[in-house]
Amino acid sequence: MKALSKLKERLRNENLLSKVTQPDYAASLIKNGMTVACSGFTHAGYPKVIPLALAERAEREESLRITLWTGASVGPELDGALASAIERRLPYQSNSILRERINAGEVDYIDVHLSQFSQMIRYGFFPGIDFAIIEAVAITEDGGIVPSTSVGNSPTFVRMAKKVMVEINLSQPLELEGIHDIHVPEDPPLRREIPIYIGDERIGLPFIPCPSDKIEAIVISDIPDNQRPWDPLDEISKRMGDNLIDFLRFEVKKGRLPKDLLPLQSGTGSVANAVFYSFLNSEFHNLRVYTEVIQDSMLDLIDAGKLRFVSGTAFGFSPSALSRFYEGLKKYRQYIVLRPQEISNHPEVIRRLGVIAMNTAIEVDIYGHVNSTNLLGSRMMNGIGGSGDFSRNAYLSIFQTPSTAKGGAISKIVPMVSHVDHTEHEVHLIVTEWGVADL
Repeated sequence: MKALSKLKERLRNENLLSKVTQPDYAASLIKNGMTVACSGFTHAGYPKVIPLALAERAEREESLRITLWTGASVGPELDGALASAIERRLPYQSNSILRERINAGEVDYIDVHLSQFSQMIRYGFFPGIDFAIIEAVAITEDGGIVPSTSVGNSPTFVRMAKKVMVEINLSQPLELEGIHDIHVPEDPPLRREIPIYIGDERIGLPFIPCPSDKIEAIVISDIPDNQRPWDPLDEISKRMGDNLIDFLRFEVKKGRLPKDLLPLQSGTGSVANAVFYSFLNSEFHNLRVYTEVIQDSMLDLIDAGKLRFVSGTAFGFSPSALSRFYEGLKKYRQYIVLRPQEISNHPEVIRRLGVIAMNTAIEVDIYGHVNSTNLLGSRMMNGIGGSGDFSRNAYLSIFQTPSTAKGGAISKIVPMVSHVDHTEHEVHLIVTEWGVADL
């Protein structure tokens, strides 16, 4: 009775109780050759139990192949366990097993700007979605899906899919409800402006609308997000951060930036997270963040009273920071909003707000070009992610990277990058531990 009461607290549409089923049955509905679109963005808010059941089935049925779409990278229950069954992948990944298959030519990988993927789906540029699988903390009385720790492309996936499956994850706190802001722009020729003018406006719904009859299966999960620990702040990252702060301080002195700066964006990863810590010990206050991924350093800035708000599409916390976030959720939710990635990364909003974009690079060259996707020009690493969305529309476009890799054996500053993702025309600043190149 207690379990049923707990389920009804989260599954509030009684007509959908009959859709509650086991992962094996839900996975059996996915047939060979189907396109499956899943929630999730950087190891946050992705479905887990249905993909694991599908991976077990793929071991028995070696011919099973699917096309997998997500918001960005996802946890090992999707890209790792399912790697052998994926024949086509969009728009971003970071799993080593899947990466090997991509670079071996065994998986077709389409590397897409993250702000553009949802609208490409709605425009009909890709085949239709057979199933959308969305992790949720609850389903409302009208069938609205309340996401968990990310939004990503889920609203468009739900809208465009033939059928929807929902994983209600009991390990995700119900108190996440209300932190989301779901707005999907109209498509041309009906598109209007996105009414975000400061960065913290709420312009949509706290859930993803979904007709009840579109939900084919509901599965209960209790598997937490497989979040990764970030590398600790090291001397190189500290020096990079100090160089960045010095440059921003100079721009304020020259009158090219306000004293509390403009909204900040930070790429995801250990370097980006570590460099962002530099704002803690700076003179900058009342900071605003308009970004993709909300990371550990941003919680510290909230705790220090330096951050007014942060807008993103997903949480990218380390395990310890995620625990701290859940423990302080009542406080933190006042500062945070999660949006679809086509809004968090939208060029219109980025340009209007005057975002200071800070992203990381694999290598940069003396012309100012940046490679952020390919090793040696032909081996895919992860993908372009959202860096292009921000760099081409930012008030300031900053790329930061340690000057060397592999313990100093490889220079990341090269005569000419082996693959160009960001041209000299959109790169304003390169920051290493040695200084700043103002282009």
